[in-house]
Amino acid sequence: MSRDLTKTFSYMCLHLLVGFTVAYVLTGSLAVAGGIALIEPLVNTVAFYFHERAWSGGKGPLRLAHAHAHG
Repeated sequence: MSRDLTKTFSYMCLHLLVGFTVAYVLTGSLAVAGGIALIEPLVNTVAFYFHERAWSGGKGPLRLAHAHAHG
């Protein structure tokens, strides 16, 4: 498994735990907290993966913007 995917999975686990805890404290409902904890972090995890790819170099959007600004 690539470093990016491993880091993404680790972040997802942490985010699920935090999301569930915060939602449960605010709602007092296991069902609502579970739903929030599954939907929001999973969407955020996908966004994080692509964010990491863009920042890691190569031909990501940040490298392209930098190349055009200084090229």
